[in-house]
Amino acid sequence: MDFAALMSKEISKAKGSDSSKPSAKDTGKGSPAVPTKKYLRRADVEAARIEAYNEEQERLAREREERMANKRKLEDEEADRNREREEKKRRLAEESKTRREAEERAKERERRRRLGLPDLPEDTPADGDKEEDIKEEELVAKLREMNAPIKLFGEDHQARLRRYSRLIQRAAVPKKKVTDGPIPTTLEPVSGGQMIIPANIPKDQESRLFLFRQLGSYFNMVLSEWELALAKRDVSVRESFQGKQAFNAMTQSRENMTPLFRLFEKSELEDGLLEPIVEIVHKAQQRRYVDANDAYLRVSIGKAAWPIGVTMVGIHERSAREKLHQSDQQAHILSDEITRKYLQSIKRCLSFAQVRWPPEDQLQMMG
Repeated sequence: MDFAALMSKEISKAKGSDSSKPSAKDTGKGSPAVPTKKYLRRADVEAARIEAYNEEQERLAREREERMANKRKLEDEEADRNREREEKKRRLAEESKTRREAEERAKERERRRRLGLPDLPEDTPADGDKEEDIKEEELVAKLREMNAPIKLFGEDHQARLRRYSRLIQRAAVPKKKVTDGPIPTTLEPVSGGQMIIPANIPKDQESRLFLFRQLGSYFNMVLSEWELALAKRDVSVRESFQGKQAFNAMTQSRENMTPLFRLFEKSELEDGLLEPIVEIVHKAQQRRYVDANDAYLRVSIGKAAWPIGVTMVGIHERSAREKLHQSDQQAHILSDEITRKYLQSIKRCLSFAQVRWPPEDQLQMMG
């Protein structure tokens, strides 16, 4: 086959492929032909890729912002709930602390009243707005002059200023002079001639205050003489078992009579105890120690009948049964421990007084 035959064959093949394609009549005159690109430029592909990447990044940024906004909203809500919870806990803690402090102060006041100690000072909270403001350096210098801590833990300037004001108010209150003696007391002592106790309790307040001064001076004098007598003993006697026991009895009596002196200072000793104590001291000053001991027995164990066996066998009231429940014959030594201790200490002072100042009548010596 020569070259001409090959060329004619290829031309006829090309004409046959053109005739197989649809013509413009078959497809319609109004439909334009859609050009199709067989190849794309690298710049177009890169621009399309960059545009798609930017859209994706914008979408991710919007989603991230939405998540962050939701997270901040949840965190704010959680912070508000925590703040409310902490505020509620703090308020409840303050209320509980205030209630606990009030209960403790009430118990302490009751204990001090029972022991005869001075009452607690009223702790009135100071108003920081009404206080004069002082500079920090000047306030620190003033606290140092008063030998007070310049700063406490967790204390700010206002709290330090209130503490300084309380110290100033406390220093402005005049302190009562405490006398020297076996039992230090604010009662002014009386001389020996004025120490004679009357037989009856005075009615007016001024005379009662003077009576408390007389009682305090008398008991301090007896304790001083007792301590001096024990100090004058020989060393062998002091170091013996009986000597140490006698010294311990004196020391214990001095400690147990301290609540009685606190009642003297505040004039709060009830008449049911004051009257027999006055009777004991009055008869002891007259060296009638047996009569004083009888008065001690009446105030300690009382005169009430002690029931033995069956006390109520019928429904009718008997004449002798009312003696079992008389209120004026109660035993004060059984009322509480503090009263028992200072009544027994008075009895010990009475026992020493009859040795130090013996009676002229030997029948007045206690056994």
